[in-house]
Amino acid sequence: MSTGSGADSAPAHKSTHDTAATGSGRGTFSSLAIRNYRLFFSGAIVSNIGTWMARITQDWLVLQITGSSVAVGITTAMQFLPMLLFGLYGGVIADRFAKRSILFVTQSAMGLGGLFLAAMTLSGNVEVWHVYVTAFFTGLVTVVDNPTRQSFVSEMVGPDQVRNAVSLNSANFQSARLVGPAVAGAVMAAVGPGWAFLANGLSFLAPLAGLALMRTADLRPTKLAPRGKGQLREGLDYVSKRPELIWPIVLVGFVGTFGFNFPIWLSAFAHDVFHGGSGMYGLFNSLMAIGSLIGALLAARRGTTRLRMLAGAAGLFAVIEIAAAMAPGMALFIALLLPIGVLGLTVNVTANASVQMATDPEMRGRVMSLFMMVFTGGTPLGGPLFGWLTDEYGVRVSLALGGLICALAAVGVGLMLARAANLKLKVDLRRGRRHVEFVPREQLATAA
Repeated sequence: MSTGSGADSAPAHKSTHDTAATGSGRGTFSSLAIRNYRLFFSGAIVSNIGTWMARITQDWLVLQITGSSVAVGITTAMQFLPMLLFGLYGGVIADRFAKRSILFVTQSAMGLGGLFLAAMTLSGNVEVWHVYVTAFFTGLVTVVDNPTRQSFVSEMVGPDQVRNAVSLNSANFQSARLVGPAVAGAVMAAVGPGWAFLANGLSFLAPLAGLALMRTADLRPTKLAPRGKGQLREGLDYVSKRPELIWPIVLVGFVGTFGFNFPIWLSAFAHDVFHGGSGMYGLFNSLMAIGSLIGALLAARRGTTRLRMLAGAAGLFAVIEIAAAMAPGMALFIALLLPIGVLGLTVNVTANASVQMATDPEMRGRVMSLFMMVFTGGTPLGGPLFGWLTDEYGVRVSLALGGLICALAAVGVGLMLARAANLKLKVDLRRGRRHVEFVPREQLATAA
């Protein structure tokens, strides 16, 4: 259990249809009152901008070198394949060692990866396999970095502010997504992609400085897991017995694998459908980022997060993706990118905060590694698959199919959450009282 606030030892198992994550309700930016989190947040802004610059540059460079959406999909797959293969081991490491010390190592390694790709590109020797290797290396580091960063949040802010801090982390990432693509487009046009990669490598100095300046006495470190056998199995068994954990993880797995292949879809819409360049691709990413930022700020304002919101947001996200696939012109396509961003972020934050708050502190690293493994680990499957669909049948078919699969998953998981919470669908079609909702079975029995 936590060695900090006793609130961390509160019961972890919450209703699957009522409050799954709670916050202090002290405002959208309440976590920033905590000094250590301000340092973490500030450093993350800089490195996230660099990361988005590298992502946009990387995808466009691969498309320019190969002319293939499959190659873009392979690049994305290489970055997330390590999470699929080794994701749970990252959670064991996060639970076993001091998280701040781990982050010093992982953030430094990511910076070195960016500098390597910058050197190859600026020297004029870059080939597509260099991008693949760098993406795979970054993915290996992320296996450890992701669950460590996710679980380190509670050590910085305490249990009362976890939901707010998770939402602000997402707002941070999406704010950088607004700036990064625009800067990357300008840098590529002015001096070439190598300088964008260089900026990414140097940007990791900011989070390293933030970690160094933290007051360790203000952290709330969780009890470290001892070295031993069976820790992976222990984490899986822990999740499998808790529907409030397993079903959100299943849903984000479907959404991450089939609904979040935007590097492929947005680059193909810009290049093949609307016949634009890197500037249009950057615009599409920035518009989605605006929607995602709005979604993150709305999530930060909410005092509670309900799992039924998770299923509903996932369903709407899927429907709007299908609508975007069928959009006849660029104006409508652009308009739909905003709600796609809002709802996609809502799904991610709702699931993330719900899972963190429903997990015992000493298990949080392993559970969050499973969460991230499922959410991003499906990309090595979805990336090449939807890249192939885009090349063979067009990006509209590819995007529509991804949305359809997500819609079916949202309905299925929503029904399973309702069943786990002993809820039943109530449909009232009487005039003036028409509504559809899930209510407790006991309530229906009493009404009958």
